[in-house]
Amino acid sequence: MEANTRGTGRLPAAFLTPGSSSFAEFLDAYRPELLPARRTPPLQPVTIEAPHGTTIVTATFDGGVVMAGDRRATMGNLIAQRDIEKVFPADEYSVVGIAGTAGLAVEMVRLFQVELEHYEKIEGTTLSLEGKANRLSQMIRGNLGMAMQGLAVVPLFAGFDVDGGVGRIFSYDVTGGRSEEHGFHAVGSGSLFARGALKKLYRSGLDADGIVQVCIQALYDAADDDSATGGPDLTRRIFPVVTLVTEDGIRRLSSDEVGAIVRTVVNARMDAPDGPTAPLT
Repeated sequence: MEANTRGTGRLPAAFLTPGSSSFAEFLDAYRPELLPARRTPPLQPVTIEAPHGTTIVTATFDGGVVMAGDRRATMGNLIAQRDIEKVFPADEYSVVGIAGTAGLAVEMVRLFQVELEHYEKIEGTTLSLEGKANRLSQMIRGNLGMAMQGLAVVPLFAGFDVDGGVGRIFSYDVTGGRSEEHGFHAVGSGSLFARGALKKLYRSGLDADGIVQVCIQALYDAADDDSATGGPDLTRRIFPVVTLVTEDGIRRLSSDEVGAIVRTVVNARMDAPDGPTAPLT
């Protein structure tokens, strides 16, 4: 960035002029070519295979929300990466998981993180959880041109609502349409199987430890039926990324913590390959 030595400071005048609390709006005025929404989409559908992230699951419990993601990225029929991270903190009380074109998704998450931090610095307060969900919706809508050409990004957003004292979940479609989910949700290529497992295992009254185990069971079931979802790799010690969000903020479980739960699940599957069953009544 060029220094402005002729003005009152070293930064260009645009940085010194009061304006919107939205970093995306500031960037749109100052350097619009840096925004994903301002890129010219390809004239025809993309034919090359770009790495894709796959399955993310999330579920609420009394006092917060858990989000977990597998570690596999695929490129067509190939495994592009075995240890990709798909769950990121958005700010102190919210988390975002990515599915879809990995490169664009990670870029969108980084812009979203800066957007929330910029708002807090300008306004002196944080956005509400619903306000954060709306900001992310606008960013997804800005990627619509790319999505229509095959480079879609479909994140999953969750967090602790400080005002309501509860965990909340928001899902999106490629046009930026936003829906609030209740209890649990999943996105990505393995989401059909993950949601089936969540329906079977999720129930109110579970604590954080119970919900974490439910999410890992759901990811295991997704990997069991979806080739693009990576199961736990005990040999390489590659385990799902699991993040809790409560009134105390975000806490990512350590590899040792997740590994212990994964081993419990895998050992149980030796006797019951299809996993735990739900009561009929």
